[in-house]
Amino acid sequence: MSLGNKASRFRGGARGVGLVLALLAPALAACTTTEEANKAIKSRFIGQPSDVFFSSYGAPISEFDLNNGGKVYRWRGGETSRTIPAEYMTVGNPSDPMAGRTNTKTTTTVSQPNSSTTVTESRTTSSSVSFGGFGPRQVMVKPARVEHLFCEAQITVDASGTITNVEATRDTDGQGLSLSRCAEVFGVK
Repeated sequence: MSLGNKASRFRGGARGVGLVLALLAPALAACTTTEEANKAIKSRFIGQPSDVFFSSYGAPISEFDLNNGGKVYRWRGGETSRTIPAEYMTVGNPSDPMAGRTNTKTTTTVSQPNSSTTVTESRTTSSSVSFGGFGPRQVMVKPARVEHLFCEAQITVDASGTITNVEATRDTDGQGLSLSRCAEVFGVK
């Protein structure tokens, strides 16, 4: 193969990658990160009474008193879990002449013991042969697991209960394609 052919094959491959990226761009653009969620919740809640936040999203799980009369609350919400199925890989080559073989044979017999009776009998037999354990089989690569999804935030309020800062401090992936459970909980697009 000449260098020119290699270069044109590479350009075709690059076009294919570009096409894939162009098709995935809208889906990737819809993904929000923790940083984007933080910007949105700061703009929405700073300056609001803490009651506005807690009445919408639930009570805090802890609080810490500040010397200036304010408080720092720790809030957790959006808790759910999802099961990630096990991952399997097929090993062995099905076209390998040493691979296992399965034969199935069905025999149907019809007899008429007398003029008013017909008997139909079917028998199916199946046999497998494997040489040395070769042949395709499924091997577990990763076991099934449960992922716990949640959003945890720290809300700082002044002595009057007005939110002065709010920030996602722990954030898992979202349920769908989202990179942020906090973004899902707070409706950040």
